[in-house]
Amino acid sequence: MPAPNFVILYVDNPERSGAFYAALLGRQPVEASPTFVLFVFDNGFKLGLWSRHTVEPAARAAGGGAEVVIAVDTPATVDATHADWAARGLAIAQAPSDMDFGRTFVALDPDGHRLRVYWLSDEAGAQP
Repeated sequence: MPAPNFVILYVDNPERSGAFYAALLGRQPVEASPTFVLFVFDNGFKLGLWSRHTVEPAARAAGGGAEVVIAVDTPATVDATHADWAARGLAIAQAPSDMDFGRTFVALDPDGHRLRVYWLSDEAGAQP
């Protein structure tokens, strides 16, 4: 079976969310319209932001029911990313903490989608 390589988040305002993610991730979208914004990353992963008002069939779920997960190389990078994102005004749902898989924190985007940053400890062996 092919591996998943694309996640779509349903958002209230794709243009606003696109600007948020462009600033947060330090890259511009490859596609942008009033109803859809698309980011493509160097590893081939795609992040789409689709208007919850125009997606068909209509989306029933709101933000927070899943997570966009970003791996980093060190626990210090988790803390530094948290400090940067908090300074940018992102809502923090979970402060940096050590969990059974490693160090992590969770921030929220403007639509309440969870953004988890984590470092996988050598002892964990599995990702969150």
